[in-house]
Amino acid sequence: MSIETINEQLLRAIGVGVALLDGNSFNFRFHNDTFEEWFGKPEADARLGDVFSELDIDALRKGLKENGGYTGETRFKKKRRTMAVALDFTLTEEGGQEIAVLVCQNITRIRELESMIDSYSMMVERNNRELKREKEQVEKLLLNIMPRAVYEEFKTFGVVTPQLYDPVSVLMLDFVGFTDMVASADPSVTVTELNDIYSAFDRIGEQFGCERIKTIGDAYITVAGLPDPTPDHSKAAANAAIRFIRYLERRNSSHPNQWRCRIGLATGAVVGSVVGIQKYVYDIFGPAVNLATRLQEFSEPMQISVQDEMAATLREHFELANLGSRDIRGFGQKDVWHLLDTAKTMKKAGK
Repeated sequence: MSIETINEQLLRAIGVGVALLDGNSFNFRFHNDTFEEWFGKPEADARLGDVFSELDIDALRKGLKENGGYTGETRFKKKRRTMAVALDFTLTEEGGQEIAVLVCQNITRIRELESMIDSYSMMVERNNRELKREKEQVEKLLLNIMPRAVYEEFKTFGVVTPQLYDPVSVLMLDFVGFTDMVASADPSVTVTELNDIYSAFDRIGEQFGCERIKTIGDAYITVAGLPDPTPDHSKAAANAAIRFIRYLERRNSSHPNQWRCRIGLATGAVVGSVVGIQKYVYDIFGPAVNLATRLQEFSEPMQISVQDEMAATLREHFELANLGSRDIRGFGQKDVWHLLDTAKTMKKAGK
């Protein structure tokens, strides 16, 4: 057996598809068994384009002429499975004639692995987006119950160190007749309106640097001077309180349900911290909170009561009316003042 015959048999037996083509016409001159198994037996006068209709013949000619080679890829069905085959063309000479050598390599497994990697990458990316969205939702929820500075500490260390804030100004607001309203009105309407009002209060408080601490049914508590100290905390809380009442009066003029409130303002020390293990809540404790609660009880509907010490700091900027000395539970006898809306008093006086 000659060397040429041995080489031809080896060429036919290898697991790579091989074909020899005329370098000009791309007619088939030889193909091995693997090529025939994959693509079928070419006709006697078959050209490359007859077997690979999707192949860009012009690009192939250009690649062989300029670079001496060209690569492509084809896909086809084989026993209900899609095969991917890499086509590698090189140009050579044999007996003065140009021969295009085509080597076909099965890259199905490589493409399947690439597809799996792409799918996994897409899944990871999708999961990352979902995790980011969930993280943002959790952050939004936590920021609804605690100041941002407290949230950052909680996120970093997993705990919040109780902090003493002194002095701050506490605003305690309570709605008049809320229990009767809940009993007589449509619950969904009541909750919707309460949500609208609290949202408006939040926006107003934010304008003056007040941090809403919590709501307990019809009670709304916000603080100025926490967590970042500010020398104008009394003024900020007073401005917020006046505008809360203005907002309710404006709203009541066009709504059937009348929302009327009492407000107490107090200056003093509070301790702020996250409490709870499974259910977190940020809360404040201290004399200023208790005093603000007691003071709102001295208010008539749509009025604001202020402690004597706080009134002294507000007198330069606001109008106040002295109610005289009152026995405040837990605090003894103290002067109580009503904080007036200067815009209203000037309007009544015709100024």
